Amino acid sequence: MTGAGIIEHYFPNLNSLQKSRFDALLPLYKEWNEKINVISRKDIESLYVHHVLHSLSILKVISFMPGTKILDAGTGGGFPGIPLAIMQEECEFHLVDSIGKKITVVNEISKALNLENVKAEKARMETLSPGYDFVVSRAVSRLKEIYSWTSGLIRKKGFNEKSNGIICLKGGDLSEEISELGRKKVEVTELKQFFSEDFLDTKKIVYVPLTDKS
Repeated sequence: MTGAGIIEHYFPNLNSLQKSRFDALLPLYKEWNEKINVISRKDIESLYVHHVLHSLSILKVISFMPGTKILDAGTGGGFPGIPLAIMQEECEFHLVDSIGKKITVVNEISKALNLENVKAEKARMETLSPGYDFVVSRAVSRLKEIYSWTSGLIRKKGFNEKSNGIICLKGGDLSEEISELGRKKVEVTELKQFFSEDFLDTKKIVYVPLTDKS
């Protein structure tokens, strides 16, 4: 399986608009990556597994209800926010990064895909206002730091099957990070139970509920 077909393999219920948007991602990222480097040059051909499928793995753990507000903290080139926004059209995504060039790329790709549920801006976490249901993040920082920066932005009362909280895409041994976080409840899900790609074999989803009740 290559290209966008791998997305349909793992998410077989894509509609025609979602398929066309996923198909468009590689040419768009190739074009923009020539101008502003947001993805490693050697990694661009692996976009669908290393970036898109990895981002969408979050949906194997939770499917967000319509109206859910999600902050992508440190979105970089738009991951996991853009792939999630393609799949969850009735949710609101706020993609934030402190590097303006990266946000330029995110905005242009969102515009090209006509993603009306995405707002991207250059900002720091401490300048944002509370009101999100979930924070998602991919390899931005240690769990303790992400929690410190974003937990105050998440509203306590939620309407999804899981309590509002933080969902991080991580890799490797996380025992030290989880220990220093000091939370009673942290759920770790290994991606190899859902995917057969070698790249995802050591990757994990870490879910930190805002309350201990989920």
